[in-house]
Amino acid sequence: MLYETKEFTLKDGRKAVLLNPGDDEAQGLVDYLHKSCGETDFLARVPSECDRYTVEKEKELLNYMKGSDNDLFLCCKVEGKVAGNCHLMMNDKYKMKHRANVAIALLREYWNLGIGTMMFEEMFRVAKEARPDLVQLELEVAEPNTRARALYEKMGFVEYGRRENALRSAVDGSFMAEVLMMKKL
Repeated sequence: MLYETKEFTLKDGRKAVLLNPGDDEAQGLVDYLHKSCGETDFLARVPSECDRYTVEKEKELLNYMKGSDNDLFLCCKVEGKVAGNCHLMMNDKYKMKHRANVAIALLREYWNLGIGTMMFEEMFRVAKEARPDLVQLELEVAEPNTRARALYEKMGFVEYGRRENALRSAVDGSFMAEVLMMKKL
């Protein structure tokens, strides 16, 4: 899904840009993926699982996303570096067209600067414009990830269920529950 680039100011005064990433961002996104998966135990991958994401495969994925009617993929760049990304995935099956999933991640150095809030606001706006009949947005969050959960609650998401033992910690092997959250539109 195409998106018109949006510039905004971070809480620390720096300029940031949200955009549909293209070939020029592919290497930065691959590097970002490796780094972000190593910064927290709360993402679905460990860094070694990111090795299959090559620049060429990333370019193919980015081009697919731009042509999709159901997927919006954005990255945020700060001072030319990829700081984070978000993904809005709208269902195209009749029985689930009223639902969409969202995902978001940021590098640690960009936490608490307003990027997450801006990403959510833009995903909400695009979702409403693309699918006026959309009823709810859904996401999952690792239970111990209280920082992310606070952002999701601020953005209007509420817990509606749990998936026990959904994730295994790469740090100590313990299991983590996923909290299932939803925002009614």
